[in-house]
Amino acid sequence: MSAAYIIPLFLRGETITDDLVAFETRSGSAQFQAPDMSKYVGQLPLKSPAEMTDLYQLSFDDILDVLGALGDALDFDSNVHLQQAFEASLVANVLPAEMLKNSYRVLQPLFTRENVLEIADSQVGLDYLNGWVPHRLLDGRELRVRAFGSRVLHIPAGNGGLVSAVTILRSVITRSDVIIKAPSNDPLTAIAIARTLADVAPDHPVTRHLAVGYWKGGDAAVEETLYQPQHIEKIVAWGGLASVKHVTRYIQPGLELIALDPKRSATIIGAEAFKDDATMREVAQRAAVDIGVANQEGCANARVIYALSGTDDVGLANANRLGEMIYEELMALPSFVSTPPIYPNRDLFEHLESSRMTEDFYRVIGGQEKEGAIVVSQFDEPVDYSPMLSGRVANIVPVESIDKVTAAVNSYTQTIGIYPESLKHELRDILPLFGAQRLTSLGYACSVAIAMPQDAIEPIRRMCKWIVDEECDPDVVIPLWRLGQATAGTPQS
Repeated sequence: MSAAYIIPLFLRGETITDDLVAFETRSGSAQFQAPDMSKYVGQLPLKSPAEMTDLYQLSFDDILDVLGALGDALDFDSNVHLQQAFEASLVANVLPAEMLKNSYRVLQPLFTRENVLEIADSQVGLDYLNGWVPHRLLDGRELRVRAFGSRVLHIPAGNGGLVSAVTILRSVITRSDVIIKAPSNDPLTAIAIARTLADVAPDHPVTRHLAVGYWKGGDAAVEETLYQPQHIEKIVAWGGLASVKHVTRYIQPGLELIALDPKRSATIIGAEAFKDDATMREVAQRAAVDIGVANQEGCANARVIYALSGTDDVGLANANRLGEMIYEELMALPSFVSTPPIYPNRDLFEHLESSRMTEDFYRVIGGQEKEGAIVVSQFDEPVDYSPMLSGRVANIVPVESIDKVTAAVNSYTQTIGIYPESLKHELRDILPLFGAQRLTSLGYACSVAIAMPQDAIEPIRRMCKWIVDEECDPDVVIPLWRLGQATAGTPQS
């Protein structure tokens, strides 16, 4: 990416390319230019929350219409904004070209009427988004509850265009006023979607309540001005431990953090997988997908695979054979799903070579060309460098019982892919107690639906403010002042 590459500021329908300053990509190998946000930070938030009233003059049908038009326009082959975002991501991101291009091609279905309705209804409830929902409590009071949008700052992850699209979709569904900080490893996708929105719906309330720009994380001139409860009410932060922890310094009464923070995932394969070669091959194919999608860059990817094969000679032979099959299936994945990593972790592959020299403890399959590898432990412990596993490198750990697995599950465990389904049903009331957040069929760890909770929370519901209109009839709900009168009229002994 040359220094002339510009990341505009999208400011509520207007595209700004003035006051440019240079920034480095996350790898430090290239530069781009973006407006100096310290000069525009005062224009990012609304002058008054009352300016959000135009969002509440829209019906949900209006919202569905504008999102549908946006989705129709997000055709990669004809959308210049998406094509520019793709070109930028080729330099800023670690994923290969075909994989990145595919991440743009999957955007259109996200905005279909049917998909938006499913997400809105399952994650919030259409009645609550559209108006006041009545409830009557046991004491007789009448409640009417509505989900209102918030003034939200999003700090999305940069591991694929889908994250930016989901961020905008969630915000529009909730009728929120939205500021998005573009990530340095995906600097243009959110802006591309915003500019497309302005093309199909200029001066629309949804367009007027969207701002997207880039500033370097930790820029005090921007953050200390913007990250204040008079400007924003909620911060939705994705990303690594350091970036999420950094945001917490600004959290105070009136400013809530919704953290989609770093997670690790795991895999559990039951003894049923080893009944015959055909079953092992299917299990291997499923596991390879969970490892390989997006080159293992996601938090949902499989890394450590616990196999209930046992640790005797037969069990180890089965674990080793499964490792060979998974490696074969991993190498056979289509390039839009997985490829050898562009930037393999040198330290990780040095560890692999050390493991290769200790055959009594580890069996290393592949990895000579840094194309990916499977390490099969020859005892019931993962490799000591398991936190480093990336770039299509996974570790099979043979175990005798499920107790060894539950000991490895904690609050950082997001997704656990499990085979067979019967084992998942057996474990679904146990693993959440240790910290597991999502249990799924083996092979579907990275096939994530937006219409379901994420990281054991419901982020769309959390983005809403749940407002109560309460009505108390004194003839029905006993008032405190009458309790006082009754007490005053009671004879004293």
